[in-house]
Amino acid sequence: MTENEDSKQEQAKQDAQKTASALVKAIDDNSDDYHQYYNLGVFLTTSKSFEQAEELYMKSLGLFQKDDKAESLLHYGLGNTYYEAGEFQKAFAQFKVVQDSELKSSAYLMIAQTYMAQDDYKNALVFAITAQDKHKQDPTINGLIGEIFLAMGDFTHAATYYDDALKADPKNGQYQFERGIIALVLDEEETEYFKQAKKLDPAYFEKGQKRLVDIEKYIKTRDESKDEK
Repeated sequence: MTENEDSKQEQAKQDAQKTASALVKAIDDNSDDYHQYYNLGVFLTTSKSFEQAEELYMKSLGLFQKDDKAESLLHYGLGNTYYEAGEFQKAFAQFKVVQDSELKSSAYLMIAQTYMAQDDYKNALVFAITAQDKHKQDPTINGLIGEIFLAMGDFTHAATYYDDALKADPKNGQYQFERGIIALVLDEEETEYFKQAKKLDPAYFEKGQKRLVDIEKYIKTRDESKDEK
């Protein structure tokens, strides 16, 4: 590690400690505000301090057990902690008890993503479409549904949902790249999608090159098979 990298790492560590201290102070100053506990839990989860986050959320649920909105948010936060830690069954249990109407769609979306993480596309699709019910134009939800259909090999439906996602979020490089993949398979013009993907999210574009090669091989094999017939 170079001296510059070491310095950046130390600065990041100091910044994280400052953030953690500020979040703990916010709880001390507003111990009756469940949002402060949630915020600290999110920070701990992002920092991959999963055990600490779990302990915090469990303690918080005990403190706010008579507040339905608080319980929903804290269960949702704990579900995200379990999801990030790869403990999917525990994540399901938390997301499924979220009752707050404003959070239900987010909980359904996370259930869908949890099923996706286990390659259970059928159940992922059910919950993603349920999440979309009241959020037809939400690009995150439409993008996930597109991703699920793509994983299932249903390129036509995948195209429809990625198109909807891109209408709302045209600067999303990941969606542009995936739509380009679909365009290749469906014999559509793909150049502009990949051009936008490379411009908007070069890291994702670079990461997807192996998939692109695999898709091109698949198309070549498919077309050769058609010619033989």
